[in-house]
Amino acid sequence: MSQLRGFFPWIVFSAVSGLVWSWAALLSLALGALFLAKDRRAGVPADAQILEFGAVGYFGVLTAVAFVDPHAPVRDYASGLSSAWLALIAAVTLLVRRPFVLGIAKRRTPPAVWGSPVFRRTCGVLTSAWAVGFALSAVATLACEAVDSGMLSCVGAQIVGLGLPVVFTRFYVKGVRERVSGAGSQEIAAGGAGATFGAAPAVALAASAVGGR
Repeated sequence: MSQLRGFFPWIVFSAVSGLVWSWAALLSLALGALFLAKDRRAGVPADAQILEFGAVGYFGVLTAVAFVDPHAPVRDYASGLSSAWLALIAAVTLLVRRPFVLGIAKRRTPPAVWGSPVFRRTCGVLTSAWAVGFALSAVATLACEAVDSGMLSCVGAQIVGLGLPVVFTRFYVKGVRERVSGAGSQEIAAGGAGATFGAAPAVALAASAVGGR
């Protein structure tokens, strides 16, 4: 479950931001900082905590804005901007050739498979799928927020945007496993990336489903 903690601050913010967005941002910041500090003390490497670092950065800025100006325009677009921030994080990790799924997957696989082309390619493809899903979710949610179409529309937009990488992850990992079946360490490598992030899409989907703004 510790591999999924990176999503919890976003889930909390989605759940309660419609009530008091300033306190929702502060609570999400506190959760992100708590998980980050706890894992750092436990020796979790930084590349497995990219989502936690991202949460602390995003909610740190959002909390400051919210308390300085509770009626700031960003309040009406906070959900869409959070998806955009996640998309940016995923895209940057791809650009620097360190897909964020890679660090998470390494925690559940032996070092011997980390250099496997199958392992690294699977992590890159899954990160790309999440980047696209986050981006689609951001665009759709921001559009709904711009026209004030209501919470249900925002939630629906997020579900669709995040549902795509959910489905893709399951089918892609299944395909990789079938292709490398019987290939020993390569199969372990493919399975590690998929198994590690196989459950995370459901958590991210839950984050979008519990609330819009």
